Amino acid sequence: MTKTDWNASHYLRYGDERTQPSIDLVAKIRVESPSTVVDLGCGPGNSTQVLRARWPSADICGIDNSPAMIDAASAAFPDGTWKLADLSRFGDDHSFDVVFSNAAIQWSHDHRRLLPKLFSLVKARGALSFQIPSSTYATVRTLVHEVAEDSVWRDRMGGPFAELTMESPAAYYDILAPLATKLDIWETEYFHVMQNPDAIIDWIASTGLRPFLNVLAEEAERNAFVAHLRERVHAAYRPQVDGKVLFPFRRTFVVAYR
Repeated sequence: MTKTDWNASHYLRYGDERTQPSIDLVAKIRVESPSTVVDLGCGPGNSTQVLRARWPSADICGIDNSPAMIDAASAAFPDGTWKLADLSRFGDDHSFDVVFSNAAIQWSHDHRRLLPKLFSLVKARGALSFQIPSSTYATVRTLVHEVAEDSVWRDRMGGPFAELTMESPAAYYDILAPLATKLDIWETEYFHVMQNPDAIIDWIASTGLRPFLNVLAEEAERNAFVAHLRERVHAAYRPQVDGKVLFPFRRTFVVAYR
């Protein structure tokens, strides 16, 4: 397995499954006619299109720190507005009716600092809305961590272990409740139907597995890491009656109103 980086086409192999949470989040936002909307961590633009479908008259901008993702969004949706920027450093001179993020802020650290900053970008009667993977790990992420603890490469895994930040719903309440007039917080567990256990590895190869593989300089080590992970995934995710595999994936959703 080659060293991985953000890859829009790989990410979109499971485009329907990755887009559904943004559909569910957008449907819950009670801001009826926003004029300005920003999609932070827009990726290849799939979530931004959900925002456009909900609010076709709004000025909507997609932000991402990956040139590959911005290029993919620009190619797929050339009429959109796309900007290369880091969401954690974006917006000091901007304000929006809706600040939206679909599965992106988990890649930023210190949510106790980040979320008040993002909420400060929200106009009166607007909303900050985001969803991320739940802090209750999917089984496959626990398995990745088990493989990473192997003594062969454990001393290189400090960075990957700290790469993602997912707080509990209670933590997000405590961060945002002093600032917001109203908060909606919920979790949804999706049961994605995968062709086989290898598809689960393929799913995370474009996201959560990347940091662990990227610290392994040799292709042989990366292949060994994935082989060890494959053994565990095949044991943990058993086939259904039709041979397919259910991949439970829980996500945390937050909508905070100014």
